[in-house]
Amino acid sequence: MKKLKDILYKVAVETVYGSTDVSINKLVFDSRKVIKKDVFIALKGTVIDAHQYIFSVIEQGASVIVCEDLPRELVDGVVYVLVNDTKEALAIMADNFYGNPSQRLKLIGITGTNGKTTIATLLYDLFKKAGYKVGLLSTVKILVDNDEFPATHTTPDSLMINHYLKQMVDGGVTHCFMEVSSHGIHQKRTKGLFFTGGIFTNLSHDHLDYHSSFAAYRDVKKSFFDDLPKSAFALVNIDDKNGNIMLQNTEARKVTYALKTVADYKAKILENQLNGLLLSINTHEVWTKLIGNFNAYNLLAIYATANLLEIEQVESLRLLSELESVSGRFQYLISDLGITAIVDYAHTPDALKNVLETINTIRTFNEKVITVVGCGGDRDKTKRPKMAHIATQLSNQTIFTSDNPRSENPQTIIDEMEAGVDPQNFKKYISIVDRKQAIKTASSMAEKGDILLIAGKGHEAYQEINGVRTHFDDYQTITEILKQLQK
Repeated sequence: MKKLKDILYKVAVETVYGSTDVSINKLVFDSRKVIKKDVFIALKGTVIDAHQYIFSVIEQGASVIVCEDLPRELVDGVVYVLVNDTKEALAIMADNFYGNPSQRLKLIGITGTNGKTTIATLLYDLFKKAGYKVGLLSTVKILVDNDEFPATHTTPDSLMINHYLKQMVDGGVTHCFMEVSSHGIHQKRTKGLFFTGGIFTNLSHDHLDYHSSFAAYRDVKKSFFDDLPKSAFALVNIDDKNGNIMLQNTEARKVTYALKTVADYKAKILENQLNGLLLSINTHEVWTKLIGNFNAYNLLAIYATANLLEIEQVESLRLLSELESVSGRFQYLISDLGITAIVDYAHTPDALKNVLETINTIRTFNEKVITVVGCGGDRDKTKRPKMAHIATQLSNQTIFTSDNPRSENPQTIIDEMEAGVDPQNFKKYISIVDRKQAIKTASSMAEKGDILLIAGKGHEAYQEINGVRTHFDDYQTITEILKQLQK
């Protein structure tokens, strides 16, 4: 049993009603999971204010209530801790409850619109190859060295983060690479964590359904770097105009990487082919299996991070050359009919533009590029026409289809996408609501040498329609369809 007073260390407490010298069982923010001697933290969400459940969790046995607003009646024997921000309090309490695990390993946070999953996953792979015990907290999965757990959010809740970090520490893990989303930062899930380093990839149009404006989205990302300790490094992509903004107020050591600008870590693309990239990194040449300009940035960030974490330069380059592409990130196959299919998570205008420009850089133009793309429901609607514009502008043929429509009408989403198509490109697209049928149609349109891009869902193995998730895997689907065409 732990003492409440120890769990409240560094929490900005306004008032306490009762004694903090009490033993507690565990921390809970889901009212349905409260049992005897638990601490219930009442979070104010966008839909539900958990303060309304305070009386019911006390009946379930909660002995401590952490809240922003005191209930009108206080129950004898229950300790009430009044704070200004329960989300921040939860994060700091979770860190204390699990023994401050982020201070006992090297935790690196990766933030930005695109590239987070690739960089985090490949850093995990590189450090594993270098012989370290490594952890990963990503959109795709959570890894505690070799043990895998499912991921539900880009940045898990504070309790889950610290739970897995504690598991990592107990298992001898020395490095952990973690995706840090704007939602996670804004909801204070990363408060209380001790980061050895932070990486900024880039910033483009995304999550404006959640953040009030692009400036607000940018400033949330910036706050992550503002909070880094002096002992940490802040590694930023200086080719992105927001790179310098991330560094404005940080106390961390400032480090830059770039392809176009003078930077601490500089790369140049010497060859860009469908089977890989030849890069010059700080004048050292390295052949890699990843493809495209955007991956040149990702690989440079990985190299820089390895260097900052004291992996020797020659060893870093050798390990970089061995890295394979991440599931759903420019993942490609070539069928026996000579059709190349590429599956990519590109679900923002900038990411889609990057992928299509990469394809157009390495193609011969004797072939067609056929793109299948949709936009998610219940998310930022302003990017829908932009993505349709980019797809039809940079492809020979485009099929608009469903992504994860969630609670929205799939046809309505497609209609909003179509509004972004220029008149000269009207003949270059068709719309098919059913995603499998859209992929099947694209495959039947393709001939030898053609390139199919299936964009938007990447690694996701499901499709969500009307709140129901059913199995759907783009890579598996295109693989099966192309095999059928070969018969």
